[in-house]
Amino acid sequence: MDVLSVVHGGDAGPELFGPTVTAAGHRHREWSFSSGGRPSGDYDAVLVFGGAVHPDQDDQHMWLNEQLRWLEGLIEDGVPTLGICLGSQLLARAAGAWVGPLAEPEVGWYDVELTEAGRADPVLSALPPHFAALESHYYAHGLPDGATELARNTSCLQGFRLGDACWGVQFHPEVTEPQLDRWATDKRDVDDPERFLADTRRHIGEWNELGRRLCGAFLTTAEELALRAA
Repeated sequence: MDVLSVVHGGDAGPELFGPTVTAAGHRHREWSFSSGGRPSGDYDAVLVFGGAVHPDQDDQHMWLNEQLRWLEGLIEDGVPTLGICLGSQLLARAAGAWVGPLAEPEVGWYDVELTEAGRADPVLSALPPHFAALESHYYAHGLPDGATELARNTSCLQGFRLGDACWGVQFHPEVTEPQLDRWATDKRDVDDPERFLADTRRHIGEWNELGRRLCGAFLTTAEELALRAA
């Protein structure tokens, strides 16, 4: 398959997922709307990653509207798409859901649970029913009309599926330890860097294995959807 990763900054890309895509035998390309505009060509699967941008900052980032229109097209055409953090927020907004600031940001390791639908979902069922997830977000979003809630915690909606081909997760299954070491140096995002790094050392091995499983489940599902449509 041809797999596209949409990135929104140098420190929030497919560091774990990119190698997982290529190891599965697929072609992988990265793209940024802020520097390249709308990507040309068709893709069999799309990954939309996080970043420091917020999903309602249209006046500061003029490319956001173009990306939202493009995401609307992916949803309408049934292109297998997985949004992560900001990517999930943008997919939800493209589908007409509310997006806005959290009362309290989630930055660090937080408990997340799958719903009954999540435990049966072809993608999120790659995760255990309860898990410690890496979170780094100031915004949340509502459940789009017609979507299914797949994961939650006490803070907000953590995962959803829209139709048969679109998924969003608020947590970060794609992060690596070197990436989080860099995040910990930003005092604006991490209140207690030493605790953040200690928690990361404890969780990151298992978390990366879960991330590979989640990415693999998404790719397998995308392949099955392509075969079904052929």
